Amino acid sequence: MATATANGGSITIINCKGLKDIKKNGYYNHREKNGPRTGVPSTEHRREAFEQPPMYVAVMTYVGFALVTLFGYFRDFLRAVRLEKRHLAQEREEQKNFVPLYQDFENFYTRNLYMRVRDNWNRPLCSLPGPVFDLMERVSDDYNWTFRLTGRTIHNVINTGSYNYLGFAENNADSLKTVADNVQQYGVGICSTRQEVGNLSLHEDLEKLVASFLQVEASMVFGMGFATNSMNIPALVGKGCLILSDELNHTSLILGARLSVATIRVFKHNDMHSLEKMLREAICSGQPRTHRPWKKILIMVEGIYSMEGSVVRLPEIIALKKKYKAYLYLDEAHSIGAVGPSGRGVTELFSVNPADVDIMMGTFTKSFGGAGGYIAGKKELVDYLQSHSHSAIYATAMSPPVTEQVIRAMKCIMGKDGSTQGITRIHQLAENTRYFRARLKEMGFIIYGHDDSPVIPILLYMPGKVVAFAREMLERKVGVVVVGFPATPITEARARFCMSASHTRAMLDEVLHHLNEVGDNLCLKFSRQK
Repeated sequence: MATATANGGSITIINCKGLKDIKKNGYYNHREKNGPRTGVPSTEHRREAFEQPPMYVAVMTYVGFALVTLFGYFRDFLRAVRLEKRHLAQEREEQKNFVPLYQDFENFYTRNLYMRVRDNWNRPLCSLPGPVFDLMERVSDDYNWTFRLTGRTIHNVINTGSYNYLGFAENNADSLKTVADNVQQYGVGICSTRQEVGNLSLHEDLEKLVASFLQVEASMVFGMGFATNSMNIPALVGKGCLILSDELNHTSLILGARLSVATIRVFKHNDMHSLEKMLREAICSGQPRTHRPWKKILIMVEGIYSMEGSVVRLPEIIALKKKYKAYLYLDEAHSIGAVGPSGRGVTELFSVNPADVDIMMGTFTKSFGGAGGYIAGKKELVDYLQSHSHSAIYATAMSPPVTEQVIRAMKCIMGKDGSTQGITRIHQLAENTRYFRARLKEMGFIIYGHDDSPVIPILLYMPGKVVAFAREMLERKVGVVVVGFPATPITEARARFCMSASHTRAMLDEVLHHLNEVGDNLCLKFSRQK
């Protein structure tokens, strides 16, 4: 029976040694001059860009973090001698002989850097998070330790951060009529697991629709996307199994891999030589100490990597997994619905047979405007998970209106609603993605990722510029997501833009206009390939 395991996450969590592997993202620009060893022609991966910045940028980034660290230690000293107030949780004096519940050093980064800039995150929205949204204005009187609302609303901020790839996060009454009718019939919650009294015909309809959409034998849906990975991987692999995980995999994959108790090894991102080397070693050496053959070898990858915007090199990975008799777990959280001529993800993008992927995973939280996730593949796999998955046995079933929303969106994409609206949205997303990427390259920004990826990271590098960029863009009514260490390598802080089919050309031009001005003002145009 084709059972397999999870999709690992950030190398920082799985293997501390891996930190050296991710300090530089451009290494795979210089690999495989004569094509990969697998014998599969390498074409799609050449459409990815990972340009490295000038040396002075990296030096200034390290200098910036060094200064922040020095001032952090100085402020900790002031707190220790009670010249500065402590705001974070600390042990009570009467419990000073207890084992510490809070570790001061572990919170160093939070209290000395994040607190000063956290106004750029967790901003309160007060409208539908569509192509534009409204924000509740907030200010801080104590350097972001606390916030207070001013009562003012910032209207019509252009949303470039949501994963609303196909624009199904909408409140159009006509479009949502079936969802509203569903609430009238079923209510908003199940209050039970599917194995007890929470299995609706609606859930089974969705599973059949997902299997049809993905062109596989069967599928199974879950109420939470994160748990689809973290709770199903332990059911697929265990002790005596080996997981080969891409170093940039999502945390849900990493957590699932860790919970499985399987041995985890991390290969360099999208590096076929690194993966093949690990496969050879696993086959030749077997398990540690005993050298017995591994019960299963599971390769875990993502379709689109949410921080880099890169696309998995699927044909080459499939060739390797066939060559070495391994299983393949593909997480299509960001790629399903967003890439491929008809939105069927990376299998369609690369024209590979879906049957060659042993476990197909995806979520409904992005392209479908809902919540939850799915596992799809052979019927034997789904039958096995129905009785062994922790998420299936213990988690509450998917909410009926959410289930109906996913069915509505998927039927629209497949054209089963009698319209061409779904395919139009897919084409519009692809057009917006290529246009936005091309314009950013013309301006001189360093961007990462595949030409077809709607996830577009702009590299900002220096911590001070990350904060200034986010605040300046909000002043211009553009909502952006900025990401830094430890979510990214320390020298590669970035702003992550997510394209949507609901973005109009006028919206994109306005964002690009402001990006051009802010990029000049903050000196963010580091590309030497302009």
